[in-house]
Amino acid sequence: MIGTLLNVAGILAGGTLGLIRPRPLPLASQMFCKSALGAFTVLAGLRLTWQSTHGTPGQVLGQVGIVLLAIVLGRLTGRILHLQKLSNRLGQTARKLIATAHPNHPDRFQHGFTTCSLLFCAAPLGILGAIQDGLVEYHLPLIIKTVMDALATISFAAMFGPGVFLSALPVLIFQGTITLACALFLQPFLLAHALLDPVNAAGGLLLVCLSLIIFEIKRVEVTDYLPSLILAPLLSWLFR
Repeated sequence: MIGTLLNVAGILAGGTLGLIRPRPLPLASQMFCKSALGAFTVLAGLRLTWQSTHGTPGQVLGQVGIVLLAIVLGRLTGRILHLQKLSNRLGQTARKLIATAHPNHPDRFQHGFTTCSLLFCAAPLGILGAIQDGLVEYHLPLIIKTVMDALATISFAAMFGPGVFLSALPVLIFQGTITLACALFLQPFLLAHALLDPVNAAGGLLLVCLSLIIFEIKRVEVTDYLPSLILAPLLSWLFR
């Protein structure tokens, strides 16, 4: 759970900084952080996919082809299940609370907790990072999310006050539960059947998709692609 614990620490640190210095970062600093996070996300995704493909060039192409098929079918599954719509609905609720934020609002503390909890827990990077943390102790996705959440919490703390600190608790419970479940139950099963690499390869490509959002190149509905993490090992087993 190192990644999740770092995420919690980032939220607390960002909230503290936001209360001490209730001013947004300069625009130049924001652009630099966005570019650095985007580049780091691409690197983390490609590294994970590269480490998860093995064998001859033909075998690697076959493995990548199966993962790409899993991503295509995963998106169809996600759209059928309306995963992205659910995520968008949570985001819209958070945006409404942000729009009504005011220093003298009677529910300012509660709104800060609710807004940060929704945004930090509904982020697909949190789910993907918690899975990778539990399966192979790959912390880079959650380290990226830690920086993003810390920067966001600086602004939210100035907007909502100390209520943002409590959002660290649902993040700890939500991501920690996913990580522990993957480490205790899913990882032994995948290792026993040699199906861990397809999950990691699919996760790496999803990280690359997330970088497109960070760079504001394309609005990819990443939440709809999350079922590909289940389909990748299933297809790999079927095509053996």
